[in-house]
Amino acid sequence: MKPRYYLPYFAALMTAAAAAQEPVVQVEEVAVEAATGKTQTLKTITVYGESENDSIVQNPFLLPVEGTKIFAGKRATVIDLDALPKVQANNYRQALALTPGLQISEESTPLVSIGYRGIGTPNRSQFMQVLKDGIPIHADPFGYPEAYFTPPLDTVDRIEFIRGGAGLMYGSQPAGALNYITYMPDRNTPFSFRTQNIYGTDDLFSNYTAVTGTVGKLGYYGYYNHRESNGFRSANSDYRLDGGHFKVSYEVSPDTRWILGVDLYEQDNGEPGGLSVADYAKNRDRATRQYDFFRLRRYVGTAEFQHKFSSATEMSVKAWGGFYDRYSHRQRLSGAQGSDAFGVTPLGTQSNIEQQQFYSFGIEPRIRHDWQALGGEHTLAAGMQFYWLDSPRKDQRGQTAWASEGITTSASQRNVFYSSFFAENKFTWGNLTVTPGVRLESINQRVGTRKFNAVTGVQEDYDQNAKHDVQPLFGLGIAYDLPSELQLYANVSQSYRASIFSESIVATPGTSTTDADPGLGWNYEIGFRGTPRQWFTFDSSLFLVDLDNRFAVSNNVLGSAGRSINYGWDGATQVDLIGAYDAASGSSLAKRFGSFSVYANATLLQAELHGGPNDGEVPQFAPEYLVRTGLIYGFKGVKISFLGTFVADQKAQDSTNSNFNIPSYMTWDLTAEVPVTKNFTLMAGLNNVFNEDYYTRVTSNGIDPAYGRNFYVGGSFQF
Repeated sequence: MKPRYYLPYFAALMTAAAAAQEPVVQVEEVAVEAATGKTQTLKTITVYGESENDSIVQNPFLLPVEGTKIFAGKRATVIDLDALPKVQANNYRQALALTPGLQISEESTPLVSIGYRGIGTPNRSQFMQVLKDGIPIHADPFGYPEAYFTPPLDTVDRIEFIRGGAGLMYGSQPAGALNYITYMPDRNTPFSFRTQNIYGTDDLFSNYTAVTGTVGKLGYYGYYNHRESNGFRSANSDYRLDGGHFKVSYEVSPDTRWILGVDLYEQDNGEPGGLSVADYAKNRDRATRQYDFFRLRRYVGTAEFQHKFSSATEMSVKAWGGFYDRYSHRQRLSGAQGSDAFGVTPLGTQSNIEQQQFYSFGIEPRIRHDWQALGGEHTLAAGMQFYWLDSPRKDQRGQTAWASEGITTSASQRNVFYSSFFAENKFTWGNLTVTPGVRLESINQRVGTRKFNAVTGVQEDYDQNAKHDVQPLFGLGIAYDLPSELQLYANVSQSYRASIFSESIVATPGTSTTDADPGLGWNYEIGFRGTPRQWFTFDSSLFLVDLDNRFAVSNNVLGSAGRSINYGWDGATQVDLIGAYDAASGSSLAKRFGSFSVYANATLLQAELHGGPNDGEVPQFAPEYLVRTGLIYGFKGVKISFLGTFVADQKAQDSTNSNFNIPSYMTWDLTAEVPVTKNFTLMAGLNNVFNEDYYTRVTSNGIDPAYGRNFYVGGSFQF
C-alpha cells in the first residue's frame, strides 16, 4: 500500500482495536506522507483487543492483514454490537441488523439458527462455520455441525463474518464463517465491576455480571450470565440457561503473551412443538408437545500462545478441548397417527430419548511472515489444524410420555480424526493486492451402531462404517485500493460440506445410502466498498454460489439431491445525516446533537435446484429479497434504534409440500440505552412494535411461531 493511502488504514486500525484474540497488531515506524508533503514517522503502536468498558464503533471492513490471518480480497464484514443499544436476550434480528444476507430462523427456544443466501437449512447454523475467538464451537464441525451453543452477546466485542474465502481460512461449510470475538481484559484498571439486569414479557429475567482488570502483567475477565423465561406459548415453552467464562491474559514480554480461558454453559428448555397451518391460524400460541424437553451441557477449556519474532513475523498457537452433552426426550406418536408428525399432538404413551456426547481436542498453529520481492511487499500466512473427537450416542424408548430413561434401542460410537494444512499469500504491488490460497483437508470418520429390540432390549444388529475424505480447496482474492478510502474487490473460492454422521452410516431401518460424498461449492463475488466520508459507508457486490451434491432422502435412499445455483446482489449503506449536513454546511451540529444515521441493506436472490427429485424448484430458505432498514441515534452514551426487517416468501424444505411454505413478513424493533448517572444506564425496548403475525421456522414437527409484541426494561450498574 502506498504511504499516502496509509493514514485511513491507520485510523481504521485505531478505531477497530483490531483482533481481540490476535492482539499483537503493530505499526513499525511507517513513513507517512502528510498533507504538507513532509514525511512523518509513526512510533510502534500495539493495539490490544477491546474490553467491555470500551464502546468504540469499529470500522465495518476488516484490515487486509490482522494478526496471523489475511482478509485481503475476501468479502469480510465486522458486526460491531457497540453500534446499537445493548442487544438483550440474544435477539439476533437486532444484532445482525446492519449486515446483508444473514437470515435468522426464529424459534420458541433460546437456540440460534442462522442461514445465508439459501445455502442449506439455517437450523443450528449447520451450513456455516461458527467460531468463538477463532475456535470452532459446533458440537462437531464435521459429523454433527450443529451450533447449539453460541456466546451470550453481552460478552461479544464484535462478530467477524467472512463470506468468500472462509473455507480457506477456517475449513468446511459453504455459507461462510461467523467468528465471535469476545472481550479481552481491561488494561486500564486493576478492577472493574458491571452488573446488568433485565425484566420483560413472559417473566423474562436476564442477568449479566462481569469483573475485569489488569494487575501488572496479568489481565483477567470473567462473567456469569443467567436468563430465564416462561415463553409465549401456552405450555412447555419455558427455558433457563446459566453460563460462565473466565479468561486470563499473561504478558510475558511486549512480544509474547498467553491467553487461557474456560467456558461453562448449561441450558434446559421445553419444546412446545410445531403447529399445522390450520391450527396456527386458530391459535398461534398453542402448544402441541406437553412433555418434550431439551438439555445442553458444555464445558470447554482453551489456551493460546502468541509470539512476535520480529516486526515481520508472528505466530499464534490455539488449543482447545472439552465436553459437550446434548440430551432430549420427546413423546412418540401413536400407531394410529402413523409417521407424519407435522403439527399433530402426539397421542403415544412412550417417549424417544436421545443423548449424544462429544469429547474433543484440537490444536491449530498459524504463522504470518512479511517479505519483499518482485518490487512489492507481500505477506504469507500458513498453518495447520488437528482435531480429534470421541462421540457416543444412545437412543432409548421410554415407557411413559415423559420418561427420561428407558430401554436402549441403539448405541453408537462415533470417532473423527481431522487434519488440515493451509496457506495464503498476499502479493502487493502499489494499490493492487492478489491473494491466492490453498487448503488440504483430511477427514477420517468411523461410526459403529448396535441396534436392540425395543421391547426386550436384546441386540439384533450391528452396523459399522469407516470413511476417509480428502478435500482440496483453492481460492483467489483480488483487491484494488482507490482514493478516498474506496476499494474494488473480487473473490473466487471453493468450500464444501463434509459428510455428516447420518450420511456416514444410515441407522434408520429400511434406508440405504449411495454417494454420500462431501458437497462441493464454488463462491464467486465481485464488489465495490468504502468509507469515502466519515459520515458515509457502503458495500455492494454481485455473487454466485454453485453448490453441488446436496443430500436428501428419496424412495428410502439417501443420496445427492442435485445441485443448487444461487446468484444475486448484496448491498449495504449507512449515512449519518447530521455528519453529512455538517460537511455540506461547515457547521458543527454533531458536537451538540451527536449522530443520526439511516441505514439500509438488502440481498436480492435467485436460486434454483438442478437435477435430483426437485429439479427446477427453488431451494429451501432462499427468499427473493431480504431487506433491513432503520434509524440509529447516538450522543454521549445515549443510543436509540428503530430497526426494520422485511423478508419475501420462502420455503423451509427442498420440496413442493405447501406445509413448508413461509409467507413474507415485516417487523420493527425499538430499543434504547440511556446513561442516567456516571455509573447507571437505563435500558428498554419494544420488540415487534406492530405485533406482526409471522413465522420463519418450519420443521417436520410443524410451524414454530415467532414472538409477537414484547418488551423489556432494566439497567446496568458499573464502577
